[in-house]
Amino acid sequence: MGVCSRREADRQIDNGNVTINGKVASLGDQVEEGDHVLFMGQEVVSNAKPVIIAFNKPKGVVCTADKRDKDNIVDFVNYPTRIYPIGRLDKDSTGLILLTNRGEVVNGILKARNYHEKEYIVRLNRPYSRDFLHDMRTGVYLEELDTTTRKCSVESIDDKTFSIILTQGLNRQIRRMCKTLGYKVVSLKRIRIMNIKLGSLEVGKYRELKGDELETLLGLIEAN
Repeated sequence: MGVCSRREADRQIDNGNVTINGKVASLGDQVEEGDHVLFMGQEVVSNAKPVIIAFNKPKGVVCTADKRDKDNIVDFVNYPTRIYPIGRLDKDSTGLILLTNRGEVVNGILKARNYHEKEYIVRLNRPYSRDFLHDMRTGVYLEELDTTTRKCSVESIDDKTFSIILTQGLNRQIRRMCKTLGYKVVSLKRIRIMNIKLGSLEVGKYRELKGDELETLLGLIEAN
């Protein structure tokens, strides 16, 4: 709700200054719609309208709301009300990322068990082999994360470029997968999150989700 930072919220909860439905809150407590939350004796309410935007992130912008990072995405977008990014797209990558002021949307999209699709266009430093495509599709063991990636859809575009649809969001997953197989990612652009497509949105610009596009997104989230 923009009352304070998360770290400050943790401190205030530890100090007993937050209550949920009249009961002193503890770290980890969940707040549901309709709950009555007080901070320092004042009711916490949001007067902001629900907002979800699609943004075409340029290279160099960092997907954080931390104002201490001069390249943070919130300052770059400069939206008139408080919003924050849903997930991450690393600093060297470009393309679609969603931002919102709705916590339930963030949770719904980020939950790994929901298998929500994200689509990318990836270009490598050299031509890839047929074996590379096969390994990417069937799963790559990432030693540093001690996990094997989920099976996914991979389609060739040209000898160095391919599209990939992931249903998980491991840290720098595509770059790690390609590196493990002996390739380096030259460029990586996300073009779709679930039903939301980047389309012709200009780099560095955003648009608000509305109408059927928004309703379909919320329906996909609620279905999980």
